Amino acid sequence: MSNPHLDRHKAAIGFAQKAAASALALFDTDLQIEIKEDLSPVTKADREAEAILRESLTAAFPGDGFLGEEYGDQKGSTGYRWIIDPIDGTKNYIRGIPIWGTLLGLEFENDLVGGIVVAPALGQTWHGLRGEGAYRNDKKIRVTDTPKLSQSHLFYSSLTWIQKSGKTKGFLDLIDNSERQRGFGDFYGFMLVAQGAGEAMIDHGLHPWDVAALKPIVDEAGGLLTNWDGGFSIHRSDVVGSNRLIHTRLLESLGA
Repeated sequence: MSNPHLDRHKAAIGFAQKAAASALALFDTDLQIEIKEDLSPVTKADREAEAILRESLTAAFPGDGFLGEEYGDQKGSTGYRWIIDPIDGTKNYIRGIPIWGTLLGLEFENDLVGGIVVAPALGQTWHGLRGEGAYRNDKKIRVTDTPKLSQSHLFYSSLTWIQKSGKTKGFLDLIDNSERQRGFGDFYGFMLVAQGAGEAMIDHGLHPWDVAALKPIVDEAGGLLTNWDGGFSIHRSDVVGSNRLIHTRLLESLGA
């Protein structure tokens, strides 16, 4: 029996890898950089990668909707919607830093069911689908079973964004009480948590396309990804992912 979630997910992995490869071909070249109205940078590579995804997915699954960073919202008729960040980490990309990725989230009737992250410069693809587990390339991944913040490695994006959130005091409490901290921004910290390389990732200043692909992967790896108050909406800018066991402790500081 056909499984429309799984059919889409399997096909989309290849499409996301194709889009990411197009961006990799232009990586570390002399690209013209434009500044959008929100003051974020964009390049030809961002637009081409998103166009590849939209065209490929439309051909394979006519009627599916889209929400993308570069080309906006397109209504669908099937109940499915693809949420696209063609290059997550564009500022890394334009500086020649290889930590950037193509992100693709899958919603069904407003419920996130799948996520794909391709980091071509790192040679890695993470993906997760509800009920099917989470993987890095072909290897199944799982979060750690570390039970205490004091034993945990904590990742974060930008101190500037934390300061803008107004939660600097709570964040510093977590810094002071965790074992080790690293500033791995964008998608990468969340994928490190999902694959068991750390226990928590804290981020702020996100858009729907920044987070939609991440939650299904973290959750399917046995972790938990929420907003800082414990709820979840892709339209909130505050996100924390963990191995689940220390999540309440994280929320105590971030939600205070």
